[in-house]
Amino acid sequence: MSDLRELAMTSKAWPFEEAKKLVKRFAKKPPANGYVLFETGYGPSGLPHIGTFGEVARTTMIRRAFEAISDIPTKLICFSDDLDGMRKVPGNVPNPAALEEHLQRPLSDVPDPFGEYDSFAGHNNAMLRRFLDTFGFQYDFISSAEFYRSGRFDKILLRCLEKYDEIMEVMLASLREERRATYSLFLPISAKTGRVLYVPMKSVDATKGTITFDDEDGDEVTMSVTGGQVKLQWKPDFGARWAALDVDFEMYGKDHSTNTHIYDKICRILGAPAPAHFVYEMFLDGEGQKISKSSGNGISIDSWLKYASAESLSYFMYQKPKTAKRLFFEVIPKAVDEYHQQLRAFPGQDLKARLNNPVWHIHRGQPPVSDMVIPFSMLLNLASASSAENKAQMWGFINKYAPDAAPKTHPGLDAAAEQAVRYFHDFVKPKKVYRAATDLERAALTELADTLRNWEGDADADALQSAVFAVGKTHGFEPLRDWFKAIYEVLLGASQGPRFGGFIALYGVPETVALIENALAGELLAS
Repeated sequence: MSDLRELAMTSKAWPFEEAKKLVKRFAKKPPANGYVLFETGYGPSGLPHIGTFGEVARTTMIRRAFEAISDIPTKLICFSDDLDGMRKVPGNVPNPAALEEHLQRPLSDVPDPFGEYDSFAGHNNAMLRRFLDTFGFQYDFISSAEFYRSGRFDKILLRCLEKYDEIMEVMLASLREERRATYSLFLPISAKTGRVLYVPMKSVDATKGTITFDDEDGDEVTMSVTGGQVKLQWKPDFGARWAALDVDFEMYGKDHSTNTHIYDKICRILGAPAPAHFVYEMFLDGEGQKISKSSGNGISIDSWLKYASAESLSYFMYQKPKTAKRLFFEVIPKAVDEYHQQLRAFPGQDLKARLNNPVWHIHRGQPPVSDMVIPFSMLLNLASASSAENKAQMWGFINKYAPDAAPKTHPGLDAAAEQAVRYFHDFVKPKKVYRAATDLERAALTELADTLRNWEGDADADALQSAVFAVGKTHGFEPLRDWFKAIYEVLLGASQGPRFGGFIALYGVPETVALIENALAGELLAS
């Protein structure tokens, strides 16, 4: 056993912990189809959001961890439930009223409100695939509508007919009494209206492969369950899909956890072993509400990429998947800086530590070298102090601090400088509130300006930080953090800020003197 495999088998990193369960699952007998199949699901009832990305990212992390400790090949499929009926019109699409007439029709048959694809599901599926491709995921995409209508699901649908009573027994035990009276395992798609029907079955015939029910107009209809004429209710669909595809692993959100035993039982009734599972906590928006595709709250994948790198998003997804996390714009700077901290630590770590480092799992064991010689949070404060309009202005300051850096040699830093300007204008600038200095603060800031005006030697961040500390102590700030709070509020218009010595080194000593003078003259308040 190689050193990597041996150490990976003892790693406490959560992807390895889950991968080891899969190794144990196949210790006695490898999968019959010759590979371990990982699956993720997506409901295209709305535009893909970051939660969808997170499910694929985390599944991929487990998949790569498994590949590090096993020789069994792997595959990943992303399954879109686009045969589901559209239950409500999303609020974040153009002209939503035009979709009202298509309620309950399969999402794959609902017109695309954006006018770009042959259906609403087609539009959302294309968005999902574009997002996943942006991040370099390796996956096979499966459309539920194509899966049903092409006949690939026919065998398992006929099997569901044969096992109808057993599956119904599982389902009815989980339902309220009033729901049991009308519940059906199968949802026929009306040949007259095109809508997915939630109607009880009058009879099922496993020999003929048919179901009988009353259509919306009251006419009795007998219909084959094959060829995409019906779909399964969503809970049975989970278990049936696992059985049809021989799925070995699927993760899903905590909102599914109470149904896991139902999915598993149905999968086993249909003749296949239930897959391994991983249940993650839900993402919340800035107000603590669950993120929803249809309401569009939280952050979209495009929005994150507007302000930060794809890798920083993967880092955010790696962190504590079993803990509910707020996913809103204010988490971005911290995620960026922590990701680069881990990148910088990686080269100096031994193999055991590397396997526990998030960047190993983000980059399949071969992370790049960080070129962020300036933290993203500091770039934001630089953009704030200078009211930068573009990254060229940012580079004017960056080169004072890091003269050897350049956009071509530091592409990550170059991208971050542009993203910091965008973030500043969209989120920081609208919330900036300057205040006037108190008499004590004015005296201290005046002395700080004098100290900097007479500064000799290099703009060393540590030396400058010591000078700032000394001024605060001289003027009796207690606790000393009140001094720094005053600096941030008077000079930067914020209650929190950077390590100020590092900020002066980056922004420039003369520029900081001018900033203090402008603040004391009331010019920042006026702006």
